[in-house]
Amino acid sequence: MIPSIPLNDGHSIPQLGLGTWPLSDAEVAVVVPTAIELGYRHIDTAVRYGNEAGVGEGIRRSGVDRDELFVTTKLDGEFQGDDRAIEGLRGSLERLDLEYVDLLLIHWPRPDRGEFLSTWRTFEKLQADGFARSIGVSNFKPAHLEVLLDAGATVPAVNQVDLSPTNARLTDRAYHDSRGIVTESWSPIKGVLDQPVLLEIAEKHERSAAQVALRWHLQNGLVAIPKSANPDRLADNIAVFDFELDSRDLEAIAALDVPGSGADSDEVGH
Repeated sequence: MIPSIPLNDGHSIPQLGLGTWPLSDAEVAVVVPTAIELGYRHIDTAVRYGNEAGVGEGIRRSGVDRDELFVTTKLDGEFQGDDRAIEGLRGSLERLDLEYVDLLLIHWPRPDRGEFLSTWRTFEKLQADGFARSIGVSNFKPAHLEVLLDAGATVPAVNQVDLSPTNARLTDRAYHDSRGIVTESWSPIKGVLDQPVLLEIAEKHERSAAQVALRWHLQNGLVAIPKSANPDRLADNIAVFDFELDSRDLEAIAALDVPGSGADSDEVGH
């Protein structure tokens, strides 16, 4: 069973999930039940991915009770501003054929629009009304989070960011930890598959470089959302709970970090 870690609102989140970008509705309707059969319980989608209906179909095909699953979706810039997120989430729930999502995220801050605080206030209403069990953000920098906290808003449960062993975001993670925000990675194996250090560690443990990268996330208390439609890779990605990286492994991986190498959400986003 995939372990879960507590969120600041009393709920918990499975530490490993299934990323669904860039799969189509048809593809994801097949991948989701396959992943659930393998043991995945955390499914990550977004309006922008265009596959929420397929995720919902895959959940139905799986036959697993809704209460056993943790479903995340994200609303992008078109739903920022006063109350626009209400219609945005309503559409997502209709496509997913669900009564609620476990985690609702603002996909990108879009600081150029100046609307993420009002959007967050709408998220608070959606949580209070039971349409989202937990609420969080994605691709937010500490400066963006400070806007929310300075306004006395609910502390986000999660910040999902571009993060991997080569982009460890140590400063951001320290900020999250100090405020009780869980750090989640949407790019956990980005740039690692051909890293000699990871390949050497993988050989030592008789694993793949991807498995080593995912294990690094788990041991650092992070949530990882790897993406794959390949059944063999889905199985490999979840087979990371029966080995452990030692201190030498972790020290070697730490040297791979290139600060500032991820997506800059002041410059990009949708």
